[in-house]
Amino acid sequence: MKADARTFAKESHWVYIREVLIVLLSSLLLAAGLELFLIPHQLLSGGVAGLASIIGYLTNWNISALYFVLNIPLVVWGWRAVGRRYIILSLVSILSTTWFMELIPAYSLTKYPLLGAVFGGIVTAVGIGFSLRAGGSTGGFDIIGSVVTRRRDFPMGTVMLLLNGVVILILGFYKNWDLALFSMLSTYVKGKFVDLIHVRHIKMTCFIITKKKDHMLNCLRKLPHGITCMETVGGYSEESNYMFMTVTTRYEVAELKRQVLSIDPAAFINMVESTAIVGRFVRPKKEGDL
Repeated sequence: MKADARTFAKESHWVYIREVLIVLLSSLLLAAGLELFLIPHQLLSGGVAGLASIIGYLTNWNISALYFVLNIPLVVWGWRAVGRRYIILSLVSILSTTWFMELIPAYSLTKYPLLGAVFGGIVTAVGIGFSLRAGGSTGGFDIIGSVVTRRRDFPMGTVMLLLNGVVILILGFYKNWDLALFSMLSTYVKGKFVDLIHVRHIKMTCFIITKKKDHMLNCLRKLPHGITCMETVGGYSEESNYMFMTVTTRYEVAELKRQVLSIDPAAFINMVESTAIVGRFVRPKKEGDL
């Protein structure tokens, strides 16, 4: 049992390193999409990067520095709303994106704003999507979108499209409606690609068999979804076990697996994709819940 626990601890360590590396690569893609496709044409990616870009276009202030400063209050809010691990990865993304934006010069790879809008949306979407799948975000409106999708069953890309639309309207009023429409196209493309990569709205039914009932129940009660506990008997061993059933999102499955195996490395977990669910998906909060 101790050997299994040590093995799991080593695996968790390497998983965390892999997630940080994914976040760094995602930050590079986001910075490249901004500096090579969107900023040279004065287009927006939406979100906090879009707000920073608008201020930068109007004042000639440093856009990467504005991006960092505007993200600070959202990081503080996200720390309380979605948890420490998520925000740490998001902070790594924000810092590395700011650094990559300083390293990559604003150079247009295409002279056509339409191509800049489309490919800028695709490149930034890939960066955002993989950062979300790694368990973090690229900061800004991604944090707001993650809070919304944790509490309400909405696709992440749709939430981002709505939030980013407000920012783009600001560009239209203060700058140029042609640029605003190109930016809207970029945001639409980005939202669709994020939904292809970020699969939070796909539901998974998880069956967990363990002997550690109380510890496992305390762990699963921290999740925002309901739990069903049943006493079972092994078909061959005839030993008593407990089976927990919960429905979660594919995005949350990796974290659920880590939590379960940290309590019981010998637990058996069966995950099945759910085609449809009926009834309340997110359990109501009780007084004292975070």
